[in-house]
Amino acid sequence: MKKPLYPLKFQPILKEKIWGGQKLKTLLNKDSQLPNVGESWEISDVDGDTSIVANGDIVGQSLKFLLSTYKEDLIGNKNYKLFGDTFPLLIKFIDAKEDLSIQLHPNDEIAAKRHNSFGKTEMWYVMQADPDSNLIVGFNQEMTSEKYLKHLENKTLIEILNFENVKSGDTFIIREGKVHAIGAGVMLAEIQQTSDITYRIYDWDRMDNEGKQRDLHTDLALEAISFNLNSDFKVNYNKTANQSNKMVECPYFTTNYLKINKAINIKNTYDSFIIYMCVEGEAILTTSSYKEHIKTGETILIPANIFEFEITSKNATLLEVYV
Repeated sequence: MKKPLYPLKFQPILKEKIWGGQKLKTLLNKDSQLPNVGESWEISDVDGDTSIVANGDIVGQSLKFLLSTYKEDLIGNKNYKLFGDTFPLLIKFIDAKEDLSIQLHPNDEIAAKRHNSFGKTEMWYVMQADPDSNLIVGFNQEMTSEKYLKHLENKTLIEILNFENVKSGDTFIIREGKVHAIGAGVMLAEIQQTSDITYRIYDWDRMDNEGKQRDLHTDLALEAISFNLNSDFKVNYNKTANQSNKMVECPYFTTNYLKINKAINIKNTYDSFIIYMCVEGEAILTTSSYKEHIKTGETILIPANIFEFEITSKNATLLEVYV
């Protein structure tokens, strides 16, 4: 007999990165002996990196097991019709001690054809940023493939890229094909399609521990890159307390900003799971039969078959995510 579902926490999957630092350990209390922790995969269904339940009666079971066992009860009817036993989102915290490579992601069509994968549209919510730190998003001038390749060849790519100085709370949507990079000193929450496909186009000529440069994907990137100069990547949103404020709504996910300083009642009318990423403070989530605490740097998944619950906090900021 299946055990009832409840608000689920998962064991973080920590990733050592050449550009990673210590903030995930010092600011978000991630337990790791790794010297350079770049990413904490909070909820993942990527092959080889499947999340494991960390709380309650189903502790120790994998997200794959949950999907195959609970199906639409876990992710919702429409999502199960679309995705089957695949979880559609990958949820991360990222700490860039150094600049990440300049990169882009393919769309669904290219990713399916080349990698049998979803494409990758993602969003960033800046949790902490050192003074003068920045992100790269898109180009700073009209661009053609010829012009782009010439700058790539001459190692002058950064001259044509758009740098955005950032502070806590800044939010960006990175659509497929958009050139981007997280700059040194930025820690952020990332919500994205379930995909680990990245095309690196420039890596600052740095070497790994063995004195080798990481692979670049110049040719693959050229078919996938967007030269569109649109500037709709920075997200403006309201911060009204104790209600969901729309941040990003795209075909792949919706993310709301939720600032809580009392008890609020949530009704799930989305026919979807809901994920809460705690980016500040702490809160208690209570269902009819279960209570779970969440604090800064933690993530929790509310199954689709829990239609009503309460969140209580004196001062918490949550990102609320569903499909």
